Amino acid sequence: MTSHEGSRLGLLLDVDGPIASPVTRTINIPEIAQLLVQLAGRGVPVVFNTGRSDAFLRDTVLPPLREAGLADDTVLYGVCEKGAVWFRFTASGIGEITVDPETSVPAGFSEWAEGVITSRFSETVFFDTTKRAMVSIEQHTHVSSDDYLALQPTIDRVFFDELVRLGHGVERLDRVTSDATGKVSFRIDPTIISTDIESVLLGKDRGARRAFELIGEDSELPLEWRTLGDSRTDYAMADWLHERGYTVEHADVRPSDGLLDRPYPVRTAGELIHDEAGVVFLREWLELAGR
Repeated sequence: MTSHEGSRLGLLLDVDGPIASPVTRTINIPEIAQLLVQLAGRGVPVVFNTGRSDAFLRDTVLPPLREAGLADDTVLYGVCEKGAVWFRFTASGIGEITVDPETSVPAGFSEWAEGVITSRFSETVFFDTTKRAMVSIEQHTHVSSDDYLALQPTIDRVFFDELVRLGHGVERLDRVTSDATGKVSFRIDPTIISTDIESVLLGKDRGARRAFELIGEDSELPLEWRTLGDSRTDYAMADWLHERGYTVEHADVRPSDGLLDRPYPVRTAGELIHDEAGVVFLREWLELAGR
């Protein structure tokens, strides 16, 4: 097993956008996989802190890493569904998976949501059957972004109304105004390609905490970190690190969403966005890890 002992640097990485293309939903730039393998091979703890499922990391992220030469004894970390699911993985596959039972959607809601998507919105979106704790729907790759984003508030409202009918307080983010009353238990979080219906306990900060639990069992935790994301919610990774006294810089690969003012450095890659920006930062961090 590759040891992280003595590594000065650790990485917390969102997947959609900076690593996987939001257009193809794959690692579309081979150099990204190569850089990730080199970073992990140098002992840098590499964490994929994502809203995606463990199946997505297994089927979409891991194969390019294998092709890039991921060693059998190199350990990577997956924290999925924004902190609800976590595990280690290597070139041979995913290890033991832990699921937080406190963060699941209400019983029966997932089945109801799948039925609604299948019967009413299947031409535009599909239901993600691989999620263990949250409910997610995603834009078909053959559907234009404009068409999807025009329909997204309607779909989100359907989910919102059903959760309220079931007696849950719900908040909605970004393009849809919150009008929940009472105790808020669930959140409807739209992105540029999907919507997640999730426990309010979940978030990229919770994912960072899960990552630290995993890494801390294996080695000493680095004192210097880099976080990478494409939305405002990804800043929570760096917030969590900064609040605990770690040195951190956050890289935002979609600054058009609105850069946040933070007490730590926030960087962009000029005019480059998404994975084309992500690869720029990975190159820089590989150089940093080798100093």
